[in-house]
Amino acid sequence: MYRDSTTGLHMKPLLLILTVALFTATTTAADWPTILGPTRDGVSSEKGIITPWPKTGLKKLWECELGIGFAPPVVVAGKLYEFGRFEDKARATCRDAVTGKVLWKFEYPTTYEDRYGYEPGPRACPVVDGDRVYLYGPEGMLYCLKTEDGKEVWKLDTKAKYQFQQNFFGVGSAPVVDGDLLIVAVGGSDKGMRPVDFRDVKPNGTGFVAFDKKTGVVKYEVGDELASYASPTIAVIDGKKTALYFGRGGLTGFEPETGKIAFRYPWRAKIEESVNAANPAVIGDKILLSECYGPGAVLLEAKAGKLKVLWSDEEKDRSEKSLQCHWNTPIHVDGFVYGSSGRHTEEAELRCVDLKTGDVKWAKKRTTRSTLLLVDGHFVSLSEYGLLSLIKVNSEKYDEVSKYEVSELEYPCWAPPVLSNGIMYVRGKGKLLALELIPQKK
Repeated sequence: MYRDSTTGLHMKPLLLILTVALFTATTTAADWPTILGPTRDGVSSEKGIITPWPKTGLKKLWECELGIGFAPPVVVAGKLYEFGRFEDKARATCRDAVTGKVLWKFEYPTTYEDRYGYEPGPRACPVVDGDRVYLYGPEGMLYCLKTEDGKEVWKLDTKAKYQFQQNFFGVGSAPVVDGDLLIVAVGGSDKGMRPVDFRDVKPNGTGFVAFDKKTGVVKYEVGDELASYASPTIAVIDGKKTALYFGRGGLTGFEPETGKIAFRYPWRAKIEESVNAANPAVIGDKILLSECYGPGAVLLEAKAGKLKVLWSDEEKDRSEKSLQCHWNTPIHVDGFVYGSSGRHTEEAELRCVDLKTGDVKWAKKRTTRSTLLLVDGHFVSLSEYGLLSLIKVNSEKYDEVSKYEVSELEYPCWAPPVLSNGIMYVRGKGKLLALELIPQKK
C-alpha cells in the first residue's frame, strides 16, 4: 500500500499507476492543458513559489488585451491558447507563453446573445491534446484545430445536430479527452420552442457525446441529462476509470470508453434560475458535490456502482450549510476541503470544511466570490474584483501570507488562475496578465 501525502489516502500501487497514467499521456507536469490544470482539480505540482510576495505585488512579465468572455487560457509546450470574442467573431489566439507574442489566430462568425445580458464571449477554455486544440463556443460550435498553425481539422454545430435549448448563459462545459475520444457534455433536448420555464426542457438521450478526437466521427451518444457549467472529468473511482459530469439535474458517472452509465445522483436547486457550475471534487472513492442555489453540498461514496450519502446539506437551513460553491471547484488537502462559499458577492466567504463530517472549521468573511489554485503548500486566491491573496494551507485558521490588488484587472475576474512553468496567468475584463509566481531561470 502507498499513502498519498496530498490526499492522505492509502492507494494500491496499480491504482496509483492508473491515476497517474490518466493525466500524463500527452502533457508534462508544468503544462496546464485544460480547465483547472492537468488533473482538472486546480492543483499544481510545481514548487518554489515566491513567499511572501513583494509589497508591490508579483512581477508582471507581460499583459495583453483580450476579447470579451470568461474563459481562462491554457498552456502546453510553451504556447498559451486563449479564446475570446471580437464583435461578431469568436477568436482563438496562440501566443508564446513567456513573451505573449502572437503566433497565430483562428476566427469563426458567431451571433450568440446572452439571455441575461452578460458578455456574449466564450465560457469554456480551449482544450489541448497533443497536436490538436479544441474549442467549444457559447453558441455550441465545436472546432478541432492544429496547434502548429491553427488550421481547422474538423468542426460540428452541436446545437443544430442535438437540438439543445440555450442554457441560461450559453455553452460553458470544456470537453475532456480520453484516449482517442473527445467527450462533450452536449445536453441534447427535445425539438421545439424553448419553454418559458427552463425546468420543462426534456433531455433526448444525448447528454454526453463521444467523438473520434481526430476526425469528429460520433462514437456514442448517451445520457438523459441537460448541460450545466461544470465540465466533465475523469478519475479512478472504486478501481474503475470513470467519467463524471455534474449536469443540470445532478451527477452522472459513466464509462468513458463506452458511455455505459454507472450511476446517477439527482442534485439541483428547485428554483428555475439555478445552475451547477463547480466540478465534483474526487477524493479516493468519495465525490463531493457543491452548488449555491439550493441544496448546497453532499459527500457521496461510490462502491460497486452504488452511491452512499456520507453527509448532506440538503435538510439544513441556508445559514447552516457546509459549503455552497458557485463556480469555484473546491480543493481537498489532507482531509479538509477549501472553497469559496456563497451565491452572491457580498455573502461569499472562503471556507475550510472537514471532509469527513461537513463541519466548517473556519470561514473568512467578505472575500467576495473567488477561485483557488493550490501550489507548494499554499492557495492562490483570485477574487472577482482582482484581489490576489496567498494563503498558507491550514485547517486550523485562515492563514494569509500576502495580498494585493492587481490594478490592471477589472471586474469580473471569474476565470481561475493558471500556472505553467512558474508563470501565473490571471484574467479580468478584457485583459490577461502573466505574473512571476516562481522565480524564472536566467
